[in-house]
Amino acid sequence: MILEKIAAPADIRTERFTLRPVRASDAGLFALYAGDRRVAEATQGIPHPLPPGAAEAFCARAMSRTAEEDTWVMDGTRAGLPEVLGVISLKKIDRAQSEVAFWVAPAFWNHGIASEAVVALVAANPQDCTTLFAEAFQDNPGSARVLSNAGFQYLGDAESYSVARKARVPTWTYLRRPG
Repeated sequence: MILEKIAAPADIRTERFTLRPVRASDAGLFALYAGDRRVAEATQGIPHPLPPGAAEAFCARAMSRTAEEDTWVMDGTRAGLPEVLGVISLKKIDRAQSEVAFWVAPAFWNHGIASEAVVALVAANPQDCTTLFAEAFQDNPGSARVLSNAGFQYLGDAESYSVARKARVPTWTYLRRPG
């Protein structure tokens, strides 16, 4: 199956930062932040250690007109913060359904960055979804709180593979119907 992206994701403004499309120049900060074991182990797909070229490959995939998901950078420059605070994405999974995923650099944990990004993305609903899904590893209650605070409802327990951990990890799954 070939997925064609019509246009790059549009900017979404929050009170403190802007969700904007990925740029090639983001690779350096992606490598720095995603190369942190704590970030990698909180995600499904980021390996640890981060291989050479992985950040550049991520940028290329995110900027591709045939990308399987829309990806935004949490850009803090409007508030005097770094250009990359984290990343949030929407991956289309079925008819008007998408999965939300995010990570935030450790220096910005516990500052409401992830919550603000998820709330803004849900409100903007750029893929016009009727249903959003999300997961959080059960040993990451912070991400679970982000989802709950953004109006996601707990669905149940599951497991997902973590590339960094090289293992299946118990998850909590969530659902949200925008609007």
